[in-house]
Amino acid sequence: MVIEVDRNSGFCFGVRNAVEIAEKALLNGEKIYSLGSIVHNDMEVRRLLSLGLVTINHQQFRELTNCKVLIRAHGEPPETYKTAKENNITIIEATCPIVKKLQARIRDKWQKLRDENGQVVIFGKPGHAEVVGLMGQTGNEAILISGPDDISKIDPERPVELYSQTTMELEDYQKVRELIYNKIKEKGKLDPEKSFIAHNTVCGQVSNREPHLRKFAAGHEIIIFVSGKESSNGKMLYRVCKSVNPETYFVSSPEEIDNSWFSGINTVGICGATSTPKWLLDKIRDHISNI
Repeated sequence: MVIEVDRNSGFCFGVRNAVEIAEKALLNGEKIYSLGSIVHNDMEVRRLLSLGLVTINHQQFRELTNCKVLIRAHGEPPETYKTAKENNITIIEATCPIVKKLQARIRDKWQKLRDENGQVVIFGKPGHAEVVGLMGQTGNEAILISGPDDISKIDPERPVELYSQTTMELEDYQKVRELIYNKIKEKGKLDPEKSFIAHNTVCGQVSNREPHLRKFAAGHEIIIFVSGKESSNGKMLYRVCKSVNPETYFVSSPEEIDNSWFSGINTVGICGATSTPKWLLDKIRDHISNI
């Protein structure tokens, strides 16, 4: 049986950067808190826990003083930094540089559009950590839409600038962009070519994996997709693989693998999400090799 681990799977730059920053601080013997799960992968969180990383929620964060807290790749709203300053908390900044740049762009545009009666619209998942951080740049005044049903929130008679959570599906973003454009055009009072600007802020490291995974999934008899169950990116990329290869199985650890899946199988492909550590992909490979 030939087993191939997808070389493009595993941590994206933002997640890898955050994990490396956390590891460096922990190996220096510092006590570090992570505001929220540093990565949506239970196995990796457990590994970092064994090194001393303590995961806390926002309520616990507000009760801390005189300590060090890591901001994970998803980023945080301005209020978090304000609380840190008030409580003498040292922030270890691990926000993904792409997310950090997007936060600044949204903040600057929101301040400008307030004077022009315009609207900042963010396409994202309600409650997602990155979205909370992005909305916070606008004092939560931006319009959050998660799908076609939310388009009604937008006033077609006022200028619109559209941004996206970095981990949304590019195809879904393009559909939403088209719906907004058509709504403004049908209303007729504004020219959408001038009053509507759509910024494609879906991360290339996420969107570029989809076409690659389609080809990878088609090249093997079965696919083992490895991801944490809470990873939105993992759920999306799993669906991509499943649509190409019905014999695609979602697992979070070697213990979830069923030996019967491999009966009569000659080729197995192993791949994962942007939040899946490389060591876990290799562990899954080794487990299957021993079947």
